[in-house]
Amino acid sequence: MADRLTAVDTAPDLSILTLGVEEEYLLLDPDSGRNLPVADQVLAALSGTARNQSRQEFRHSMVEMVTPVCADLTELRAHLVELRRSAAQAAAAAGARLVAVGATPVAEPHRTVPDEPRYHAMSRRYGPVAHDPAVCGCHVHVGLPDRELAVQVCNHLRVWLPVVQAITTNSPLHDGYDTGHASWRSMQLERWPSIGPTPYFDSAADYDRTVDELIAAGIMLDAAMVYWYARPSSAYPTVEVRVGDVCTEVDDAVLVAALVRSLVATLADDVRAGVDAPNVRDCLVAAAHWRAAHDGLDGELIDLRAGGTRPAWALVDELMAVIAPALLRHGDLGYVLAQLARLRRDGTGATRQRQVLERGGDLGAVLDDLIARTAAV
Repeated sequence: MADRLTAVDTAPDLSILTLGVEEEYLLLDPDSGRNLPVADQVLAALSGTARNQSRQEFRHSMVEMVTPVCADLTELRAHLVELRRSAAQAAAAAGARLVAVGATPVAEPHRTVPDEPRYHAMSRRYGPVAHDPAVCGCHVHVGLPDRELAVQVCNHLRVWLPVVQAITTNSPLHDGYDTGHASWRSMQLERWPSIGPTPYFDSAADYDRTVDELIAAGIMLDAAMVYWYARPSSAYPTVEVRVGDVCTEVDDAVLVAALVRSLVATLADDVRAGVDAPNVRDCLVAAAHWRAAHDGLDGELIDLRAGGTRPAWALVDELMAVIAPALLRHGDLGYVLAQLARLRRDGTGATRQRQVLERGGDLGAVLDDLIARTAAV
């Protein structure tokens, strides 16, 4: 009988990995486009679930919203929509507009850090780097409680993360001008000593030993300052991928989350099967990330498995071939194919900003478009 389910029938499918997303947003003046230091007002105006899922960030002009742990993309998208809607309403009440964009597009006059001991310690340690204009990322968490497995998965991720980065590029503007880079956020973050491609580690013990040495050397204040592009989370039993700009379109964010989840699932299977991760030289991995930040999906990327450069979309297609079984297993294949077709047609966030700039020749038009797309949930 259908109503007589056994414990085995109701057990969770352990091959289906959970996921969650952290999104950072800017608070901009609707007239000038400058960053507004009203984060405290915005956070105070949130209530209920939105308040519980919000976080103070490193700038007075930023807020972060964090989804709960989700099992499927429909649930994830619904949470992102509701969190954005709540944060946008609170921002409007404070005289600002909530904008999902990777880097400060115009200017940030107010660059002091919030009055928290940790932020003041970071300011003292890193000086002017800690007072660069605000940047906003999208961090994807995929449930993987085996920490040893998580470290090995991060080794395998190294060759694929430049492709993920290219898909998310959404910050071509800085100081009111096109930087020539699809992700200026990535360029700004290179000034921090603990941000960049994840090193290759032999084991979780090797990972921990290295982090301890970096803390002892003064490179990081603590383990929470491991800002590598992929890491075993310091707070959750997850692999955290933090390479991407925050996406203006909600469906871009959900697409990236789906790709990352299936990539982690695929690579975890490879680790269990005894497949070794390609141990690519760090300088080549760094070069691949620079190229991804510069070109996005509109040019070429470095193929870290085969060597040389190739059209960006050719590497996206190869990524899809690798992770298609995991996408199918999670029920995400149809959605991902549809969203990639849209992205191929309309371009990344960086491409769309440039298209608006070229059509109108006006930075204000770009900001209006960003505000509308962020709110179009």
